Amino acid sequence: MRIVQRNGPDARRKLFLGSFVHCKALDELEYLHNAAVAVDKEGTIVAVERECDEVRARETVLPRLGWGEDEVEVVKAREGQFFFPGFIDTHLHASQYPNVGIFGKSTLLDWLNTYTFPLEASLADPARARQVYARVIRKTLSHGTTCAAYYATIDVPSTNLLADLCLAAGQRALVGRVCMDQLSPDYYRDATPESSLAYTRASIAHIRTIDPSLSLIRPIITPRFAPSCSLPLLRQLGALAQETRLPIQTHISENPSEIALVQQLFPPSATGAPDNSYASVYDAAGLLTERTILAHAVHLTDAEADLVAARGAKISHCPCSNSALASGAARVRWLLDRGIVCGLGTDMSGGFSPSVLEAARHAVLVSRHVSFTTAGGNSEREKLSVEEVLFLATRGGAEVVGLEGRVGKFEVGMEWDAQLVGLGVVGEDGGVGGEDEGGNVDVFGWESWPDRVAKWVYNGDDRNTKRVWVRGRLVHERR
Repeated sequence: MRIVQRNGPDARRKLFLGSFVHCKALDELEYLHNAAVAVDKEGTIVAVERECDEVRARETVLPRLGWGEDEVEVVKAREGQFFFPGFIDTHLHASQYPNVGIFGKSTLLDWLNTYTFPLEASLADPARARQVYARVIRKTLSHGTTCAAYYATIDVPSTNLLADLCLAAGQRALVGRVCMDQLSPDYYRDATPESSLAYTRASIAHIRTIDPSLSLIRPIITPRFAPSCSLPLLRQLGALAQETRLPIQTHISENPSEIALVQQLFPPSATGAPDNSYASVYDAAGLLTERTILAHAVHLTDAEADLVAARGAKISHCPCSNSALASGAARVRWLLDRGIVCGLGTDMSGGFSPSVLEAARHAVLVSRHVSFTTAGGNSEREKLSVEEVLFLATRGGAEVVGLEGRVGKFEVGMEWDAQLVGLGVVGEDGGVGGEDEGGNVDVFGWESWPDRVAKWVYNGDDRNTKRVWVRGRLVHERR
């Protein structure tokens, strides 16, 4: 096995042939078999043809598009393979990747001081930052993550380096310099709200320089979470968000101790909010908008959920982290029923895996635990299906990060952010073609396509991710 990751330009037209699977609706997957998808030099899908083999594609599709065969790269899915949209990780801390799987017996606030802040502060060292960021980008790409909403650190050069490396690797990214001016170690905080704002503007300016159209890399305003930010800082960041119209990412209602701390730090008499709920604090500061990504939302009240829905803010569901840090079980169906858009986040390093697929299967399992505690017990309504968690991992995530209408499904006009998934096809002798060809997923030939996809969701890992493209550019290949 050999893994190749590409970072050079790729301006070739492409023709993809085989089976394509994507989310047609929240609870419905669409299967396109023996199909062809044509992608232009800019990485945009310009044709989707059903019942179209290679011969027909060459004889009809290419001439219709005015493409010569010698200028088109043909990519064919083999037996056991299918194309699926790239995953979108709506919440992860790039700076915490070395601590994945390390959380001991801590809960959130202790874990931050024991493990997180020392590691993040150490990335002011450029060599260490490059080592960590280069690895997390490679790792997430290898798991099919074509877009990630990254938290960096408070350090401007380190944050800028993360943006540079994402651009070079070809991964879509929202990159945020972390803002925090209180309740953190003296060695790791912004000195004043004004300095935090100035450093944030500097990082935004850098990203606009390296990607002026913000087509691949976007800055995102990143107050770490309310307890680590003074009220003046929250308000200044809210004003910056209104001025720039940039997205915002932060945390909300992750665990009860954190919520109690917010209520203590931000009384209505100070914020001017009608109450001291977590959501109201953000809203009073101008940080609860249709461009806001709120991670966790485990313990939102009814009133808070209504406020989040009214403002159009989005939720990043992080089931692995919520379980690992004993934060609780988010009620995703309850959020969706209120019209709140949800995606999935790995939340490394509170979460223990760089895989959005891992987050998807844990989202299914957590929803079953939620159903056990619903009035009456074992409520079927609360349970998420395989189809639904794949929607959250793709189209839901796209809407969370502001890319709806651009990525997440295979339709004309969408951009080709995709992965080629390969499952192990078991032969008559019980063997699988090629060494470790299908990783942990075995298919025997008699499974329906929904069953094959379910096996991938529950058993798959990066060994099943054979190739990954972003805007038509090959950014990862496993051989």
